[in-house]
Amino acid sequence: MEIAIIAHDGKKADLVQFLEKNKAILQEEKIQLIATGTTGGKAENSGFKVAKMLSGPLGGDAQIAARVAEGKTQMVFFFKDPLSSHPHEADINMLIRVCDVHNVPLATNEATAQLLLNAIALQS
Repeated sequence: MEIAIIAHDGKKADLVQFLEKNKAILQEEKIQLIATGTTGGKAENSGFKVAKMLSGPLGGDAQIAARVAEGKTQMVFFFKDPLSSHPHEADINMLIRVCDVHNVPLATNEATAQLLLNAIALQS
């Protein structure tokens, strides 16, 4: 299962903390992580193996959306910062729309991401 991880700057530390808390699940062989560039670098610094795309504003969100549309990515964790504006909002909305069109689970906060990971753990 391929899981995409993305986080706005104000949420990157929260995402990394979430990854570390769920390391046992996320480092199973059946799970591959992909990420936008900067988020992926932070995850790598915490010991995770991550395939990095471009940075979000440079097209990374679109690259991940393409993988969702192609059926390669089965889940997306996008820790959004609702208190900040983002210049690439159109790309973010496009990724959300593609997840909806292709019925791919999308977590935009830690609580929802945890529920999705708990469901994966139950299947093991």
